[in-house]
Amino acid sequence: MGMLDGRVAICAGAGRGVGAEVAKLMAAHGAKVVINDPGTSGSGEGADETPAQQIVNQIKAAGGEAAANYGSVAKFDDCLAMVQQARDTFGGLHIVFNAAGILRDKMFHNMFPEDWQAVIDVHLTGHFNINRAAINLFREQNYGRIIMVSSTSGLLGNMGQCNYGAAKLGIVALARIVAMENASKGITVNVICPSADTRMTRSVPAPKDPQAAALREERLRRSRADAIAPLCVFLASEQAGNVNGQVFHQRAGELSLYGHMRPVRMVHRQGGWTPETLAEIAIPALAPQFTPLGDGRAVHPGLPME
Repeated sequence: MGMLDGRVAICAGAGRGVGAEVAKLMAAHGAKVVINDPGTSGSGEGADETPAQQIVNQIKAAGGEAAANYGSVAKFDDCLAMVQQARDTFGGLHIVFNAAGILRDKMFHNMFPEDWQAVIDVHLTGHFNINRAAINLFREQNYGRIIMVSSTSGLLGNMGQCNYGAAKLGIVALARIVAMENASKGITVNVICPSADTRMTRSVPAPKDPQAAALREERLRRSRADAIAPLCVFLASEQAGNVNGQVFHQRAGELSLYGHMRPVRMVHRQGGWTPETLAEIAIPALAPQFTPLGDGRAVHPGLPME
């Protein structure tokens, strides 16, 4: 008996990397899986049915059930078709997992609107589309498991990824609200942030500093793409019914639970603030650890600058 026996899942972006490993483990635990992947390049161009079909073949060779889908999560009609395919092929739908993603990394001052929009369309709008396509079915059957995929690039920031980071932090907010709205309907919505050695990760240029580059390579070497899959299987199961609206990060065997944004300090002044009293009283009280830098910037020592 597997943890997902009798369940049907859509795994989007599952032709490679983390998505493929999650789909295969879900199938190994009894789920019938729609493997979605349009087979684009890492930046979103082209199309190739091979990646999705290869994962379907691997699942079937291992004794599981799977079907390929080549639609794009950036298109709502394609997501509606995925849901219908799951119902027509396997008789229902209980799990949605979306690892679909592209990168178009550039520094903000060099980024073109089309680079911004393409990444937002796949990541943030893609999460809206695929989960919106399934949510009313989940509400009708009083059961559903939604697993969204974010990144530390959104939670902590990463230079050259303002489009990707903005989308990934937006996914956290989306998940939190959808979790709130649907908790009474037996639906859970959680977020994973995997650090893994994948095609997308490898497309990010290595640091110029040799020591930093060597450290990155060692982290990637230890961060297998299949490390996050057991957590996803658990979150997709009935046993995870009490886990909702949470954000997890995993690198190899290291699993972390992220906190939600909360105020860390508060000051109050009767009658409100002026620019002068903010400078003299409020900001020093709220953030005494702010350290002015020589170029006029200020940085919190807990935030990475790289």
